[in-house]
Amino acid sequence: MTVVTDPPQAPRFTGKPRVVVTRKLLPGVEARLSELFDAQLNADDTPMSRDALATAMQEADVLVPTVTDRIDSAMIAGAGERLQLIANFGAGIEHIDLGEARARKIIVTNTPAVFTDDTADLTMALIISVPRRLAEGVRILQTGGWHGWGPSGLLGHRLGGKVLAIVGMGRIGQAVAHRARAFGLNVVYHNRHRLPTALENMLGARYEPDLDTMIAGADILTLHCPASADSHHLLNAARIASLRPDAYVINTARGDLIDEEALIAALAEGRIGGAGLDVFADEPAIDPRWLSLPNVVALPHLGSATIEGRETAGERVIANIRFWTDGHRPPDQVLEGWA
Repeated sequence: MTVVTDPPQAPRFTGKPRVVVTRKLLPGVEARLSELFDAQLNADDTPMSRDALATAMQEADVLVPTVTDRIDSAMIAGAGERLQLIANFGAGIEHIDLGEARARKIIVTNTPAVFTDDTADLTMALIISVPRRLAEGVRILQTGGWHGWGPSGLLGHRLGGKVLAIVGMGRIGQAVAHRARAFGLNVVYHNRHRLPTALENMLGARYEPDLDTMIAGADILTLHCPASADSHHLLNAARIASLRPDAYVINTARGDLIDEEALIAALAEGRIGGAGLDVFADEPAIDPRWLSLPNVVALPHLGSATIEGRETAGERVIANIRFWTDGHRPPDQVLEGWA
């Protein structure tokens, strides 16, 4: 997290702060929000339209958005004078224009590290299920196409000894590497900054400074970097073409990282082994071809979907708001340079 040096702004409200929550949270979290603040909750969990979000930003002292809410510079510039805190539910903040928030002296917080293990667990589930063709097996059973065991039926690939290439070695990337070691995978990673040698040794991970070299040599490629202008279509047509014929692509980060058209073509033509995807570029709308490709496991953005994680994230949101209402700097404040 970026080091913050500016003094916190004194909250400007009387009584309880008006807190607008854009999506439905867990019952215990919502009850606590209602107890502590003047909370406006989203009872039916319908995502807010841009106009509804703009209205909320006129009326709220605190906005609690999620990754489904696009809060760009125009929305922040048009926010009411009351809005002083955007307490994001989740770690990713690429959907919030931090530069404009800073210009308006609006504090932004997030909930870092809460979903690290949950997302790493799901990533490993995809790393196992795609090479072993588990989804294909389920479909065969469901459609009555299974006629018994055979020595050549639904053959996949074992994990032991394969090269797992990790793009982005932050908290989640490291958690995946830690899990992968137990499955006998050889971990190689690419990151903006190399990890300390002691941490590489602990994770059993080798640094590869050249991203293209790492992708071309991967048996399994998994993406764990944030979405940004620099990472847009990081896995582009050229890099997809460089993958081995039996390589697998895993993405539990952001759909924007992949050129979906190029990946669909490679999968449909059998130029790579398969893909496991928990995120998509235009979700919840997804290209129907993902669902018809037999070598794809497609999930509805389940990376952080655990009761424990969602409860903890809600508690962190509440803590950040309470620190701010008490005139202290929220513990999870982020700024424009956060990564």
